[in-house]
Amino acid sequence: MNSIDVALICKALSDSNRLQIIEMLADGEKCACKLLEKFAITQPTLSHHMKVLCECGLVESRKEGKWCHYSLNLETLSGFKDFINGLSCYKGGGCGCK
Repeated sequence: MNSIDVALICKALSDSNRLQIIEMLADGEKCACKLLEKFAITQPTLSHHMKVLCECGLVESRKEGKWCHYSLNLETLSGFKDFINGLSCYKGGGCGCK
């Protein structure tokens, strides 16, 4: 995963509503109507949040009738986790970590 992809994901996750959506999707696919029940936001606002999450690759969507169903993109999530886990601070490197 390159730094541009990571930056887009970090930007998407900088909103508390989007973080909560990611937590909800960790339990499995959810219909937009189920996501909307948990928030005091309008459907267009939810659509904006979902667009941001889909554009950075963290979330996938599929249409069924008039509703969209959303799920985590596990490949992207795994790549992001690998990137974050690869960040480390070495003792003696002068950064002050202990």
